[in-house]
Amino acid sequence: MEATREIYWNVGHGVVLPMYFFAALAAAVCVYGFVKRLRVYKLGKPLDRSSSPFLRLRAAALRALGQLKVMREIYPGIFHALFFWFFLLLFAGTLTVMAQVDFATPLLGIYFYKGTFYKIYSLVLDISGLGAIAALLVYSVRRFIIRPRGLETSWDDYAAHALLLLVLISGFWIEGARMAATEMRNNLELARFSPVGMWTAGFMASWPDAKLFSFHKILWWTHMFLDFSFLALIPFTKLRHLFLIPVNYFFSDLGPKGAIRTLDLADEKAESFGVGTVKEFTWKDLFDSDACVSCKRCQDECPAYATGKYLSPMRVVQDIKRGAFGGPDTDVVAAVTDKALWACTSCRACQETCPAGVEHVNKIIDMRRNLTLMKGEFAGDEARAATSSYEVNKNPFGLPPAERADWAAGLDIKPLSGNAEVDIVYFAGCYASFDRRNKAVAQKFLQICGKAGVKVGMLGKEEQCCGEPARKLGNEYLYQEMAKANIQALNGYRAQKIVTACPHCRHTLAVHYRDLGLEAEVVHHTVFINDLIKSGKLELKAGKFDFTYHDSCYLSRYSGITEEPREALQAAGGALTEMSRNRTKNFCCGGGGGRVLLEEKEGTKISAERIKQAQATAMPLVVSNCPFCLTMLEDGIKTENCEETLKVRDLAEIVAERIV
Repeated sequence: MEATREIYWNVGHGVVLPMYFFAALAAAVCVYGFVKRLRVYKLGKPLDRSSSPFLRLRAAALRALGQLKVMREIYPGIFHALFFWFFLLLFAGTLTVMAQVDFATPLLGIYFYKGTFYKIYSLVLDISGLGAIAALLVYSVRRFIIRPRGLETSWDDYAAHALLLLVLISGFWIEGARMAATEMRNNLELARFSPVGMWTAGFMASWPDAKLFSFHKILWWTHMFLDFSFLALIPFTKLRHLFLIPVNYFFSDLGPKGAIRTLDLADEKAESFGVGTVKEFTWKDLFDSDACVSCKRCQDECPAYATGKYLSPMRVVQDIKRGAFGGPDTDVVAAVTDKALWACTSCRACQETCPAGVEHVNKIIDMRRNLTLMKGEFAGDEARAATSSYEVNKNPFGLPPAERADWAAGLDIKPLSGNAEVDIVYFAGCYASFDRRNKAVAQKFLQICGKAGVKVGMLGKEEQCCGEPARKLGNEYLYQEMAKANIQALNGYRAQKIVTACPHCRHTLAVHYRDLGLEAEVVHHTVFINDLIKSGKLELKAGKFDFTYHDSCYLSRYSGITEEPREALQAAGGALTEMSRNRTKNFCCGGGGGRVLLEEKEGTKISAERIKQAQATAMPLVVSNCPFCLTMLEDGIKTENCEETLKVRDLAEIVAERIV
C-alpha cells in the first residue's frame, strides 16, 4: 500500500471552518495581550534602535534559531535548545499539513503528502515529539523538584509547562488512536515510521471501532483547543518570551560595549537627571524587563550576589517590570533599593550571560544617577569623601594635583607642555600617579618603552582622573568636568595614540570620551607590550615561571582583550594554569562600578573569593592587568592570610624583568 494517510481522518473536512474560526479567535486574544503590553513599553522615553535593520535581523535570526546565547550554559541550555528545535519541527509539520490541504491540493492539484516524503515526515515528527517531551520533563524536574538556589517559580511556570506537556502527549494519543484503527490493521510497515504513535496504538489495539472513533474525535477537539489556548495565553505567561526575546535581539545595542548615554547637563528643559520612575526609563528598558524569564543566569554570574550582597540583577529587572505595570510614576528606585544599586561592580557578567539580551548595567547606573544628582545620596561615607576629593584635587585620594607627576621624576618621559615629540602619550591614571604599588607598574612600563625605543609623553600635572569611578557612582557632573579638561588637554597637544595601564581609563577614553570630542586612539598597555614583542622591537630572555592569570572585567568583557596579555606572558616564559573562571567568564575583583573607593560591609569580600579561585590552581603567582585589580587582589590575599604562598604582580613588571 502507498505510504500516506487521510488528513482529518475520522473528524472530516467539516472541521476546517470552525478550526480556523477558533484559530483566528486565539490569534486575536494573543494580539490583544501584546497590544496591552505595548502600551506599557510606550510609557518609556524614546530610544532609536533602528539602525542597520538587515544586520539586526540577521543577528536576531541566528541567535534565536541557533539558540546561541542559551547554550552558553551547557545545562540547562542544551535542553532548552533541544526543546526549541523539536517544537519548531513540530510546528513546521503542522504548517506542512496546512500547505497540503489548503494550498497544494485545491490550488495546484498536487498531493505531496505520500511516499518517501511522508515516511520521513512521520519519523521526524515522532522523534521530535518524543524529544520535546523528554527535554520538557528534564526542565520540569529542574524547576519544580530540584529547584536550584535562587530560581523563582510562579504560577505561569506551572501553566506553561503543563500546557506544553498536554499538547505534546495528547498529540501522540490522537496519533495512536488513528493508527490503531488504520495502519496497525492494514499497513504495519508504514506504522513503523511512527514509532511513538505505534507504541501508544498498542494500548488501544483491542478497542472496538466505536470506542476508538469516539476517543479519537474527543481527543482531536481537545488537542485543538489546547493548541489554541497555548496561542492565546502566550502574552499572559512566560511563553511570551517566544516573541519578546527574538525582538529584543533585534533591538540590541550595536554600539561599543559598555557605552553610556552622556547627559546634557545644560538642558534647561530637563526636569530630572537619571531614572527614578518608570516614565524616566527608555522603552527598551521596559521591554527588557518584560523579556526577562527569571532564569537566574545573571544572578548566578553576579559576584555581588555570590558573596552575600543584597544585589540580584534578576530581581532588579523584575522590580523594574513590576514598577512598569504599576504605572508611569511608580518609584522604581525605592522598589529596587539603594542597597542593591550600590552593590553593583558594573562587571557586566549579568549582561554577557543573559539569554534574553537584557541590558542590566546601564539601568543600574541610571538609577544611581538619580540617587546622586537628584537626591544627593552617596554609596557611603567613603564615596562622599572621594567626591569632595574629586571636586578639590581631581583625584579620589585627596592628594595635591601638583604631586600627580612625581612618580615619573628622573624617568625618560616628557611633559607634553614642553612641546615634546613623542610616539605615545601615557595616561597614568590616579592609581599609577598616587598609589605606591601602582607607581612601580608605571615605572616598569616606561622601562619597557625605553628599551623598545618608544618615546613617551604625558600630561603630567594637567592630567585629571578620567572620571570613571565618579560616573559609575552616578555623578555625571563630576565625570564630565574632569573628562572635558582631559580632552581639551589631549586634543590641544594633538595626541594621536594614548596608552594606559588601567582598563577603566582605557574604556572611558576609548568609548565615553568620544561623545565629548576625544579623537586619539587608546590602547591598553598589555596590548601595546604584546605588539612590541611580536614586532621584534622588544626582545625578551624567557625565564620559566608558573602563574595564573586574572582577567580584568573591563579588559575582557568590555574590551574583548583576553589573548594578547597571555601571549606576552608566554613569550616571557610563563606557564599558565587557568582559574575556573577566566577570559569573558572571569570573576570580578570587586573594584568596578566605583566600588574600589568603598568598603565592603556586607557579605564576604569579592576579592577574597577570587583569591580562593586562584589558590585552587596551586600557582604561586597571580598576574593582573589593572590597578584596581592589583589593589583589590592584594587585599584579598591579606583577607585570606596567604601572603607567604601567593603574590600578585602586573604584566608589565613580569616583562620588564626579562628584557634582554
